[in-house]
Parts: sequence; structure tokens; C-alpha cells
Amino acid sequence: MSKILSGALLLAGGTATACMVGAKTLFNRTIPRQDKLRVDMSEMADMDRWQEYMKFIVPNREWLEAQELEHVVIKAYDGTELHAEYFPSETESNRLVICNHGYTGRGMKDCTSIAVFFHKIGYDCLIVDHRAHGDSGGDYVGFGILDRFDCRSWIKYIEKRFDRKKQILLYGVSMGATTVLMASAFPDVVDSVKAVIADCAFTSPYDVFRHILKRDYHLPEFPIMNINNAMCRKKAGYGFDDYSTLDAMADTDIPILFIHGKEDTFVPVWMTEKNFKNCHSEKDIMLVENAGHAASYFENPQAYEEKIKAFTGKYIV
Repeated sequence: MSKILSGALLLAGGTATACMVGAKTLFNRTIPRQDKLRVDMSEMADMDRWQEYMKFIVPNREWLEAQELEHVVIKAYDGTELHAEYFPSETESNRLVICNHGYTGRGMKDCTSIAVFFHKIGYDCLIVDHRAHGDSGGDYVGFGILDRFDCRSWIKYIEKRFDRKKQILLYGVSMGATTVLMASAFPDVVDSVKAVIADCAFTSPYDVFRHILKRDYHLPEFPIMNINNAMCRKKAGYGFDDYSTLDAMADTDIPILFIHGKEDTFVPVWMTEKNFKNCHSEKDIMLVENAGHAASYFENPQAYEEKIKAFTGKYIV
């Protein structure tokens, strides 16, 4: 009996150690500032598709980078310095889009093509860097939970700068989509924000980490997520389930267009479908064939742009 008990305790100790190591690894790979891309590009497309996508992406990026952009800096609610590029429409416009990028990206990388499109159809563009990304300050990624407050800060900046004369559209992809969905529930933004476009949002950091933990590492949710969550709360100041897009969808009154690639394995399409189902405001959804994570626009630019124009045309004049 004593040998069996000793063996069991040894196994339990080994399992506990493995879980602690796994939790620390997950935390260190995801939450502290990551100044290089941590998303596998194959999540978006295979190499042949990427070559086609780059034919669309590169000319847009080069054109936008050659334009005269205004660098804008504000302070977040907690004093973190937030940076963005402001690119006004060629003619005076009362329409403005705030573009929000994905995890370990930056505004002038992830959002250049969509910003060029919005510019062409008469929008001013504010292309932001999330906290702990790009030029913005911060040591820890907010995964939407912190970023939703930063998004509200950008909205308040635009309201003050333009005396509430801008009709604001929130656009986000991946983590940026999660951010704009969460921000849409703030009651003090509804007068200025007329619509939201969320491309491949996840429902919560907890859900997406749990999915990746199982898919990529074949590790149990308990106790790794509990340990990781405690680390995040202690160091970054938030927990993975402090808020979710589902919470926001129950409270928002702003019209929302949901977009997701059907071949997305990084953020499963069921997350957008669940967001859509729980959304109580006016809504529409577009699921894109053959598109991986954050690749819907590049897979079918024409359909993507037409859907956006048709949707926003109902709410932004």
C-alpha cells in the first residue's frame, strides 16, 4: 500500500509540476508585451494563398505609408501612452473609422488595406496601436478586456477634437474585433458610434486560450487555466473571464456586422456565431468561404467591401 501511495504522490507531484510549467509557458508566450508576431501565419493561409494575398496587401501598405499621416498620442485611463496615425479623407467628411489590429500586430501593419478602402469611400481613418503593441506603451497585452477602455478613450478623443460632429465606425480584426465588440457596450459611446464591424472576434481570452491549450498542447484546462489566470490578474491586473463579448452583446444598442472565415482554426467560427446569436442590437453576419484566421478580406476583397458598404450605408450617412 505504501509503495502504491508513494507512486501516486510522485505522479501527482510530477503532474503538478508539469501544469505549473505549462501555465508559466502559456503566460510568458501570450501576456507580456510581444514585439514580434506570435501568430502562425499558416493560420491565415497556405503559402500559395499568401503570395496572392500579398499582391493585394503590399501595394496598399506602400501607398498608405507614403501618405502624410498625423501621429496622435493620448493617455489611457491608467496613464498608459497610446499611439495612432490619423489619416483624413481627401474631402471634408463627417465619417470616421477607428481601426483596431490583432494580437502582436500593429495598426500600420494589420490595418493598412482596410484603411485604404475606408479612405477611398470617404472616411477619416484613425489607425491605432493597442497597448503593449507597436508604438503604444504598456507591458501586458489586454486581450480586449483592457483594450475596451482604451477604445473608449480614443472615441472620447475624437468626440472632443471634432466637437461630436463625426459619425464613428469601429472596425476590428481578431483581438481588435473583440475589443470593439466589448467597447460597444459602454453606454456613453452610443451617440457617436453608429456601427461596429467585428472580423473574427473571440468570445473571451479564457475561451481562446482554452481552445489553443487543447488544440496545440493537448493539456488540460484545469488547473493550467486557473494558474495562468491568477498570474495574469497579479501581473497584468485582469482575469481572463472578467468580461466577454457575450456580456457586451447583451448590453449593446449599436448595429454590428460580424465577419468570420469558415476555415479559421485559431479562433473557431462558432465564437462569432455565438456572438451573433447573443447580440441584441441590429446585426448582420458574413461567413467567408476558404478564409482562415483574419484572412476574410484578402480571400474575397470585393465581397467584403460590398458587404461593408451595404451594412454601414444603413447607419452612417
